[in-house]
Order: sequence, then C-alpha cells, then structure tokens
Amino acid sequence: MKRFIYGLLALSLLMLSGCSINEDSSSNDSSPLPQVDAGEDNSSSIVETESRAEKLLHGMTLEEKVGQLFIIRPDDLELNLTSEQINDSTNDGAVELDTNMQETLKKYPIGGVSLFGKNILNPTQLTTFISDMQKQSTIPLFVSIDEEGGTVSRIAKSPNFDVPKFESMQKIGETKNVAKAKDVGFTIGSYLKSYGVNLDFAPVADINTNPKNIVIGNRSFGNDPDLVSKMVFAEISGLHEAGIMSCVKHFPGHGDTKGDTHTGEVSIEKTWEELKKCELVPFINSIDTTDMVMISHITIPNITSDGIPASLSNEIIEGKLRKELGYKGVVISDAMEMGAITKKYSSEESAVKAVLAGVDIILMPESFVESYNGIYDAVKNGVISETRIDDSVLRILNLKESYHL
Repeated sequence: MKRFIYGLLALSLLMLSGCSINEDSSSNDSSPLPQVDAGEDNSSSIVETESRAEKLLHGMTLEEKVGQLFIIRPDDLELNLTSEQINDSTNDGAVELDTNMQETLKKYPIGGVSLFGKNILNPTQLTTFISDMQKQSTIPLFVSIDEEGGTVSRIAKSPNFDVPKFESMQKIGETKNVAKAKDVGFTIGSYLKSYGVNLDFAPVADINTNPKNIVIGNRSFGNDPDLVSKMVFAEISGLHEAGIMSCVKHFPGHGDTKGDTHTGEVSIEKTWEELKKCELVPFINSIDTTDMVMISHITIPNITSDGIPASLSNEIIEGKLRKELGYKGVVISDAMEMGAITKKYSSEESAVKAVLAGVDIILMPESFVESYNGIYDAVKNGVISETRIDDSVLRILNLKESYHL
C-alpha cells in the first residue's frame, strides 16, 4: 500500500517500476529509460534511485534522528514547566509559540506534537499555533490529536468550534452502516485538515467485549469483531479521503480489560489464538491501510515470557505485529506518561526499552528531555545501534513524505 512503500521514489525509479506516487492516480508514461554508456560513471544514476526520505536520512545528525522518534505535548517545549504542569490535560496549556519554545525546537528537533483541549482556544488561535510550530521545524511535524468523535474529541468538545459532533462510535456501530463510519472519518478529517492537523489518533479498533471496561466502552464500534473491523476500515478510508493520517489503537486490544492503564498495570489472560479470533480482527483487517498502529501498555502473561507491557515488549511488536502479522508501517506507543509505565520505569528506561522493542515513535513521555537523552546516550554507548534508529526514522520520513509534508 502507498502508506508503507519505502519512500516516494525519484522519477527514474518510478519509470523503472511503473508505480505511481499516489495509488488514486495512474501514470501513462511509457517512455524508455535513458541508456547509460558502459564507459560512463553512472554513480549519479544510482543516487537518484534513493527516495527523498533516504536522502534526508543520510544527511541527518544523530540528534535530529532521535528527535524524530518523539511526539510530545506542545507544553514540553516550555522547559521551565514541571512534569505535573505539562501532563495536566486541562491547565497551564501552551497556546502560542513563544521564544523559549522556539529555542527548544532548535535544540530538540522533535517529530511531532499532540494537541489537547488546553492547547486549543478557537480556530484562529489553533491554526496560527500549528503554522508557527511548522515554520520553526526543519522537518515538518506530525500534528496529532485525539479526535475520535464522541467523548474523546479535543476540538468537537470545545465550545468555540462549530464543527459536526458525533454522540459515540458505539452509536455509529449500532447502525451497521459502514458508510456512516466512513462519513465520521471524512467529516472529522476535513475539519482537522482545515486547522493544520495531519494525524488523528483514531479509529479505536478495540472491541468492547468486557462490560466492566472503564476505558473503552462506547468509544468502540461494538462487541462484534466483524462489525468493528468493517467500521474501522471504513473510518480509515474517510480519514484518508480527507488527507489525514490514521492510527488504529490500542494494539493488541484493550476491550477485554477492567483496569485503566492511565493509572496502573492492566493485564489480560487471553492467549494469542484467542486474541486472533476476537480482539485482533480489526487490527489485522486494517494492517495494510492504517498509517500507524498504537501499542497499548497492557500486559499479556499468556503470550509474552517477559511479563512487561506490550509497548515495551519485543515479543509483541517485532515478534507478533511485524513478523507474524506482517505490519511494515509506523509503530507508536500509547502515552508514556501513563501510570502503567511511570509506576515501574523511569522516562529514560521506558524510552530505551520501547525502541529496543520495536517502537518507532514514543508518545508523550513523562519527561521528554530525559527520554531523549536516554535514547541518545544508549546509541552512543552501543546499547541501541544507529541502524536501529535509522530503521524507525526512515519509516517516519517515508510517512511524512507520502502526505507531502
């Protein structure tokens, strides 16, 4: 699929492969490739076959590479704030790019930001804030948001935004009409696009299988794996049609849980085969269409031998998601500021473990600077190879390039 082709190839390679940059458009160029004289130095031709993302990667410093591995709150750019202030979702929100934040962006060239209600005042402020952050970033940012439709909707729940509202995805699922799910994606995607947001942490691909679940509930399309699967696929299509990146969550499925990973450890007892018959169905069905997969912090003792959260587990990410299920796109962690992580691991430790497990993007660590320095030092000390970092950065740059960022 176009989201996961390794780079938008330069013109010479496009002609060679006959592939189009955009699967929705076709190329009729059938002109022959230019002939290279056997005596010529054709090294320049070889270089031209690299994607733009590969060329950019080769010229990046380690500091720049590590920066791309992070999506943080805008408030993290205010280095004088405490972790408590930064991670408070309702108070002390950054709403404009000041001089201190500009300097932080230069020092820590992050991959993206995640917006919350406290960062959003009105359409003009939001558009200006996003535009200013993009202007200060050498490599364009992922500008992300949780805009699921329903209870988790940062913009739709703001009184200063006149946008369409949806009661819940459960209500959409109850219609059994996949066209309505696609409309959700297109409608939300369209207004996000107009403000400058390019990544929605949606759709929720969890199946609401446990009535005692306090985290997912009506955020899910329902308790039928096949129905949820079709709805998730349709919503992704709608987001893509609007030009917005999708991120299915919370792999390998947070629906059959009772606890809340925001506050502490949550475990499920199912085996991998049991998950494949239910919780994993929507993820498997969307694996070639979604732009990102978000990994939850749940522990799965009957699947992993290490007993650690899925977001830190190489067995889950590399073993199951990538090798067994064949996912080749960007993997992002759930927010690393959540209790399931912070009660057991430091920001540095969790960041290093996540990268070693196969995570490409670390979302909102409790302490961004500690996490950044932890990964940088781990590369310098040989704990993480730079080749491992390059793998993630190339996936990230390819995705950004595919959306013309």
